[in-house]
Amino acid sequence: MLQIDASCHDWLESRGSVMTIVGAIDDASGEVWARFENSESTWAYLRLMRQISINKGLPLSIYSDRHTIFHSPKEASITDQLEGREFRTQFGRAMDELGIKIIKACSPQAKGRIERVWGTFQDRLISELRLKGIKNRDEANESLFVFLKDFNRKFCKKPDKQIVAFRKSPLSKELEQILCLKEPRTVSKDHTIKFHRLLLQIPPSRKWVSIAGQKVLVLQHSNGSVEIMYKK
Repeated sequence: MLQIDASCHDWLESRGSVMTIVGAIDDASGEVWARFENSESTWAYLRLMRQISINKGLPLSIYSDRHTIFHSPKEASITDQLEGREFRTQFGRAMDELGIKIIKACSPQAKGRIERVWGTFQDRLISELRLKGIKNRDEANESLFVFLKDFNRKFCKKPDKQIVAFRKSPLSKELEQILCLKEPRTVSKDHTIKFHRLLLQIPPSRKWVSIAGQKVLVLQHSNGSVEIMYKK
């Protein structure tokens, strides 16, 4: 299980813009992963999970606060439940596709381990950034990478059971198609879909003569590219 959270702070002590650090800690070993982002957002956590998935693997569960990034504020009614309708956030949907359960913490104290990490980082990490004269997010992430290697080497503990619970991550392409934003659309008669004020033309395919009237998924990736998926 990973405890996951973010901390918005003046990490650069006015040498640059205020940043948010998003991170996770392994509840068994105390290993920490983190990255600096402009703000706490769905994209920030998706990028963090990509980092963890590639470097370590897939955890079994995530322990988070009640932020709407993780949990939809809309509750399913009895009718919704009977008809199998779920209200999930984009992050929740991605974790479900990866087989990662999100557990809701009911108080800040419940995820005290990650909260204590932020307290430590606001002392030690800020000092490191100051000594190196870091002034922007890219430089801060490079310094954080080195800092975490030393931090984890010093403070990680071997769990009582040496069996690794992390699962193998999907291949890069499949992982990218999960850790993204997905929205359903219906294809118009002229083989176009409307997406964020754009009219996207779907090119002809040898496999499908026409998919007019069919449902497709529009995948928006972190690099700004858009992918349209029909029947996988």
